[in-house]
Order: sequence, then structure tokens, then C-alpha cells
Amino acid sequence: MRSAHWIAQGVGRGFAHAVGVPLMALAAATLLAGCASTGAKPAGEPAPAMSVNSAAGAVLTDQHGMTLYTYDEDDPGASNCTGLCAAAWPPLMAQDGAQPTGHLTVISRPDGSKQWAKDGMPLYTYNQDKKPGDIRGEGVEGTWHIVRPD
Repeated sequence: MRSAHWIAQGVGRGFAHAVGVPLMALAAATLLAGCASTGAKPAGEPAPAMSVNSAAGAVLTDQHGMTLYTYDEDDPGASNCTGLCAAAWPPLMAQDGAQPTGHLTVISRPDGSKQWAKDGMPLYTYNQDKKPGDIRGEGVEGTWHIVRPD
């Protein structure tokens, strides 16, 4: 906090610049090296799914913390949830050029768009889940199921 005070007072600007810039570069390099060694994706490319704890235990969620589900009527590598189904169960869409990672793959939807899948099964959120951690979609119509991490 002392250097912040000096800068706010207009004192030590040369020192703060001379020391602060190299330290910021070192911190950035360390952060990037940590990402490279853990296989983390760059900040511009959020992970398609992550594991969190919910009232139902560990579940996979999208990057916003919304629970992910699979649909029994889907086939591996193919989504059968379109139209009104997809309005209620929004697909976890993949960006163009998205690459598989671990158990997560990318499939083509009937309209040609891309969707994330786990072990080939398309992933969806549920429009009745209103906040991260909600699990209202579990068991709906006996065909929708929470996705568990491996």
C-alpha cells in the first residue's frame, strides 16, 4: 500500500514505474506459465464445463455455474432436442473451432451449429434453473439427468 500512497501523492513515480512494470511482466509470465503447465485454457476461451458441488453432490456446470444435463432421447454424437425442446433446454453451444478436451467433445446439431457433449452425449442447461447450483431439471419427464464429473 505504501507505493500506492506514494503514487497518489505524486512521489516516487519513477521508482514505481521502474520497479512496477518489470514486476507486472514477471507476474504475467508466471501466470501464463502456470496456465501452460496445468493445461488451462487462455482467458479468452472459457472452459466449456466445470465441476461444482450442489445439493445433489458434484455436478458439471457451464462457465456461468448453471447445471448441465443430458437427454435420454439423444444418441451419442447427435442431438434430438430442437425447437421448443431447445428453448426449454438450451444446448451448451461450442464456438467455431472449439477443440475436444478430456471427456468433452464437440458435435454438430441438426442446424449445423456446434454443441458440447460429454462422452458423446449432448449437454444442455435448463431454463427453469434460475441461479448457479439449481438442479430443477433432474428427472424431468424421466428423461433429463444431471451430468456428473468423472
